[in-house]
Amino acid sequence: MAITRLSLTDFRCYASALIAPGPGFVVLTGENGAGKTNVLEAISLLSAGRGLRRAALTEMARSDGPGGFSIAARLAAAGGDVDLGTGTTPGAPERRIVRINGTGSGASALGEWLSLLWLTPAMDRLFVEGTEGRRAFLDRLVLAIDPAHAVHAGRYEAAMRARNKLLREDERPDPAWLAAIEARMAEHGPAMAAARADVVDALNARIAGQSDGPFARAAMAIEGWAATDSAIFAAALRQSRPRDAAAGRTLAGPHRQDLVVTHIAKQQPAARASTGEQKALLVGIVLAHADLVAARSGRRPILLMDEVAAHLDPVRRAALFDRLAGSGGQIWLTGTEPALFDGLGHDATWLHVRAGQIEG
Repeated sequence: MAITRLSLTDFRCYASALIAPGPGFVVLTGENGAGKTNVLEAISLLSAGRGLRRAALTEMARSDGPGGFSIAARLAAAGGDVDLGTGTTPGAPERRIVRINGTGSGASALGEWLSLLWLTPAMDRLFVEGTEGRRAFLDRLVLAIDPAHAVHAGRYEAAMRARNKLLREDERPDPAWLAAIEARMAEHGPAMAAARADVVDALNARIAGQSDGPFARAAMAIEGWAATDSAIFAAALRQSRPRDAAAGRTLAGPHRQDLVVTHIAKQQPAARASTGEQKALLVGIVLAHADLVAARSGRRPILLMDEVAAHLDPVRRAALFDRLAGSGGQIWLTGTEPALFDGLGHDATWLHVRAGQIEG
């Protein structure tokens, strides 16, 4: 699986850009603010969700452009080339359009063709900040294996918002309407939790079988809400209506789960590890997950690694490149200096980004 052609129009700082990358390493270098991360963000939008910055669609259109944007990619897949596209129009800047081989589709269908994983500097504080970021990280891991997870999550969140609004704004909400909303939450919530648990268990098994190396081994667990079957969850929601109405929100469900990570060698929570150790734990999880995706789907995910080389010491940097080269697949890397990527060789696609222009 590799992107062989990427076209950007009126996206972020790019009026237009066209890239024809090779199948392995794709290295984008340039000064801070030149637009390197924008390229990775564009690729990340070729999957379900809000992309690696989790930004609003209205923020992505070029500031002095017509108001919409488009991203188009050609994907070399086992069954032949696939054309993927997404974007917005000036008349509807908040509505995302997705096309697969020229036909309109939902964003969740993108996962059937393309698996993506990414690391960004913003994720360096994943273990010490709030639970929302860790849930989003976990859900991205699940999506790369189970594209249907996006459907379950979207429908659960929509139903929960409707329930919260009804409980807040209506002193005597219609019990039948509430029951219908809760039935939808009970249909999709346990499915979300089961998919998360499956991925965490599979990653723990894979990491446990690895030897200690430059990337600290992590043990993961899900805390905060225990999955139940649909009938039990629906009953719990019904019983908790008074409490949730008083709180103004739903207090139990998969939206209250948290991903807890432990440094295995030190038997220490990741939140207490050093910054370098936290980065190494995160890299180790992503590499193990890429192997898990490949084992389950038969295709390696595309990796987007923003400024990862600058935040690793030389030993871990060399180990990362060796591991990635040995695993195969397409890996997009950004950095300010080409010297950060010494050793990748001439087989990599080298691109220089300067003020919204990409030079090969």
